[in-house]
Amino acid sequence: MGVGKYKPTGRKYGPPIPSCADYPADGNKLVGSLREALVNAGLRDGMTISTHHHFRNGDLIANQIFDIASELGVKDLVWFPSASFPCHNPLIKYLEDGTIHHIEGSMNGPLGKFCSEGKMRGAGVLRSHGGRYQAVQDGEVHIDIAVIAAPQADAFGNANGVNGPAACGLLGFALADSQYADKVIVVTDTLVPFPCIPWQIHGNHVDYTVKVDKVGLPEKIVSGTTQITKSPDRLLIAELTARFCDKAGIVRDGFSYQAGAGGTALSIGIYFGEILRERGWKARFIRAGSNQYPVAMLEEGLVDYILDGQTFDLEGVRSMRENPGHVNTSPFTSYNYHSKGNFSTMVDVVILGATEVDLNFNANVVTHSDGYLLHGIGGWQNCLFGKCTILPIPLFRDRIPVIRDEVTTLCGPGELIDVIVTERGIAINPLRQDLIDKVKDSGLPLRSLQELKEEAERICGVPRKQEFEDEVVAVIKWVDGTVIDCVRKVKA
Repeated sequence: MGVGKYKPTGRKYGPPIPSCADYPADGNKLVGSLREALVNAGLRDGMTISTHHHFRNGDLIANQIFDIASELGVKDLVWFPSASFPCHNPLIKYLEDGTIHHIEGSMNGPLGKFCSEGKMRGAGVLRSHGGRYQAVQDGEVHIDIAVIAAPQADAFGNANGVNGPAACGLLGFALADSQYADKVIVVTDTLVPFPCIPWQIHGNHVDYTVKVDKVGLPEKIVSGTTQITKSPDRLLIAELTARFCDKAGIVRDGFSYQAGAGGTALSIGIYFGEILRERGWKARFIRAGSNQYPVAMLEEGLVDYILDGQTFDLEGVRSMRENPGHVNTSPFTSYNYHSKGNFSTMVDVVILGATEVDLNFNANVVTHSDGYLLHGIGGWQNCLFGKCTILPIPLFRDRIPVIRDEVTTLCGPGELIDVIVTERGIAINPLRQDLIDKVKDSGLPLRSLQELKEEAERICGVPRKQEFEDEVVAVIKWVDGTVIDCVRKVKA
């Protein structure tokens, strides 16, 4: 319908009303195993089971849920993860035998290939982090059982992610699950006496707690490169992005920015830090998936706060545990479009990536030009609402141009994307005449997207357009819960 055009009606979904009379008066909700908890929660055919991804590729719980479901003969489950990772590839066998009907969440690697080839029984649904929260609170997705892996918890169900051997940072992506699911199971490998402090998940929402040997591998929470790039082209892109922000007056005392964990984005943050240090300025906040680089800026005093969406390395975990200026957030506070405002709109500059961009500044983050699902949306769509959205991207990857006539899959509308920075020039969206005026005499290499596309094609040739069948294998939701595009089966 267009950005801001769809307005929801009605009321938020409410889970069943519980009674304290049905729970232990001593607060001990501990049961003997995950299997026992799932059986007690009423696991049966057709249910929706949710998990979170704060352990990323070190998750040890999600696969166990479906191992148990298979052993019990349960079929047609919907898996509703906040994201999936290569460690979840063993679940393909359960998609094949019908234990899992389909996935509503990001699908990477073999899972994405399985879906893209039309092998999943139902269409996948890809949502942003904020869109996932919106879908749950609006009742679009009904979670029957939420399983929350927690590095530390008490028997009542209070839990956090900053303490314990498997500490992974915050647990914000499990917040909606804990609030709205019919039944909630907290699984931990570090059980402490009540109260578990801090409590990121409140035991008042929890039905059962389970103690296991290990919930996750913290060394595998690392996401992106978490190292600044060493590529000359990527460093040039990072430098041009920082120079653009400086010349446009975006970098200033008290400004804020959002950056991810990729090597280019981290390098841009380094350049921002140099500007702040040189001029004696301080950023107000960094909105981030945290890692060692924003943590270093916080500890040096170059920024007041890190508003953390997820924790990308163990330095981020340590900082969140020790530093009151390192604040854990959730998709509700950061991104939920069906709320009374969220703080994504307050960020001065947002640095994001993309797999493709087209001549109308539309962007794709879930497929490549071959049409295969390879990425989740994450918070990408939600961040587009910042005051200035910049995509620093290479002109081509593996000899395939990134700028296309049309993106293969539309994930973000061009009206929300302000600047494209490549190693061969900077293109500013014509809708942002204010930015064009600010940098027109800056000496920056300003070019149109058409010029950049033509240069890429002179170097790499015009790419062949992927062919697709009619079958829809997945849909892409926009932040307001409406469908913005679909993904079709890749033609063999």
